Amino acid sequence: MGILVGYARTSTTEQEAGLEAQQRDLQAAGCERIFAEQVSSIGNRQELARAVEFLRDGDTLVIAKIDRLARSTINLWEIVRDLDTKGVGLRVLNLGGEVVDTRSATGRLILTIFSGFAQFEREMMLERQREGIAKAKAEGKYAGRKPTARAKSAEVLALHVAGRSPTEIAKVVGIGRGSVYRIIQGA
Repeated sequence: MGILVGYARTSTTEQEAGLEAQQRDLQAAGCERIFAEQVSSIGNRQELARAVEFLRDGDTLVIAKIDRLARSTINLWEIVRDLDTKGVGLRVLNLGGEVVDTRSATGRLILTIFSGFAQFEREMMLERQREGIAKAKAEGKYAGRKPTARAKSAEVLALHVAGRSPTEIAKVVGIGRGSVYRIIQGA
């Protein structure tokens, strides 16, 4: 009989409470080892790679929710394929804590359905977010992301060519005069 190994993930460091809740749930489920990280699901998930490396034949990977493991159904099945190759099962706690045996047709069906719901939920959230941004832009309340250093450099150089003083440029762009001088000298 193998051991239970947990994996917890949140996308950002601001979601500390969510990560702690997942770890608490994984401990309550009996996980002997828990791998946790704060990284986007499309980022380099080193702890997930370590967890998969750690797992042995007969072990079970335990996650709190499907979307903590994968962002899309395709990505989920890539991970499940890797687990299958090692003889590792998968347990999803928000599915009632039942072991979803990905080696059986029923288990694969259940996982596919719930994965589809998770992907749908994510896409709906993104759609609502885009609608909210569009509304805020229409009302003049959306500033967007802060300009990148490259965008600021281009703005500094354009203002410099237009004859503006370094002090004026610094005020317009919102950076220090020293930065203005460095950008101009580096051009």
